[in-house]
Amino acid sequence: MKPYVIGLGEVLWDVLPEGKKLGGAPANFAYHVSQFGYDTMAVSAVGHDALGDETLEALNEKQLNFCMPRVDYPTGTVQVTLDDEGVPTYVIREGVAWDNIPFTAELEDLAHHTSAVCFGSLAQRSPESRATIQAFLKALPDENALKIFDINLRQNFYTRDLLAESMKACNILKINDEELLVLGHLLEISGLDMQNNCWLLLGKFDLDALVLTCGVNGSYVFTKGNVSYLETPKVEVADTVGAGDSFTAAFVAGWLSRKPIEEIHRAAVETSAFVCTSHGAMPVLPERIKTLYK
Repeated sequence: MKPYVIGLGEVLWDVLPEGKKLGGAPANFAYHVSQFGYDTMAVSAVGHDALGDETLEALNEKQLNFCMPRVDYPTGTVQVTLDDEGVPTYVIREGVAWDNIPFTAELEDLAHHTSAVCFGSLAQRSPESRATIQAFLKALPDENALKIFDINLRQNFYTRDLLAESMKACNILKINDEELLVLGHLLEISGLDMQNNCWLLLGKFDLDALVLTCGVNGSYVFTKGNVSYLETPKVEVADTVGAGDSFTAAFVAGWLSRKPIEEIHRAAVETSAFVCTSHGAMPVLPERIKTLYK
């Protein structure tokens, strides 16, 4: 087996004003990394229902590899409403398939052939999927495997202990400015300015990199002794669903390609900006973006 880049966690249908679209941060991430030429796999669970059938069909249409057992819970859905600037608000259904991802022998074997895995806090809201994600991380082949915690705070589906445990398990943290405020409060590091909080988290959890996105106010990449800042391009926004996932995907593809941080950051910003101009989380990237690391 070739080493895979894994998106591990929720797969679901975003029910948008114009109809439903396949989504979920890990599947979005895996799809966009695959567009940069890496072997990827989306790992989650779906139900024995029509939406489960549609999920697997849609992943096949996207030519995205998946490890997605069917379980006795409904396939996940999220009601998405957009404000005047295209920024989404989510109502996330509970007790669904991705809350019950089993840690199977197949999944354990996959962990042994993984070069990078991206996981978040949302899919760890239930004990079952949280245990599976933690077991997968522990089964990775060596300490050099890339573990990206894309924190992804939603509603009240997180705790201080969950976030601290996940940050200890990762070597790259991806967070936005609103999440940084919440995290600072939970970890009692609030009161410092935003950049100081990032430096503190980088050192406290011995991270290789911390990626901070601030919407229209730009983004930062903190590595040991260095910070990169780029402004957010001005584009005509269709919606911002999946934009952060595509940013993470482009960043990881560049990191695995051993590109300079500034080049990786620029490619991630450009990828995310393009996704904002498209409806839904999984648009096909143009060749000019797919070939940024060539």
